[in-house]
Amino acid sequence: MAQPHGGEVQESGDRLYAKIYYMKMKKTIASPKAPAAVGPYSQAVELNGALFISGQLPVDPVSGQMPEGIEAQTRRSLDNLGYILEEAGLGFDDIVKTTVLLDDIANFGAMNAVYAEYFKGDKPARVCYQVAALPKGAKVEIDAVAGK
Repeated sequence: MAQPHGGEVQESGDRLYAKIYYMKMKKTIASPKAPAAVGPYSQAVELNGALFISGQLPVDPVSGQMPEGIEAQTRRSLDNLGYILEEAGLGFDDIVKTTVLLDDIANFGAMNAVYAEYFKGDKPARVCYQVAALPKGAKVEIDAVAGK
């Protein structure tokens, strides 16, 4: 959370205004249980209580391999998201928005069935796109924004 870093009070007629200045609190989050970032980016960045999780490919963090099939790949991507959430002290109930990228929109129903297993309570906002291709030939990639 942002911490107060000073402020001022102003009067205007019969109203009192308070301006509070906040320090930006930015922290990189990395889970040893999720695949390491393979480029110039972080697994996740926390900023003032909001967690921005980079897109997670369905890569097994131990073997470096991807499972076959959209269901298994969706599960692996969501498990990787879960490890990063856990590292930040959050869970799937704290996710407010996801973006799902599919290599084929025909896989939407199968992806959606697995996705629903991870979001039991209030569902986050979501967008889903078909893209021309995903890194490493993946069928799915999922990112998320969460908050405390």
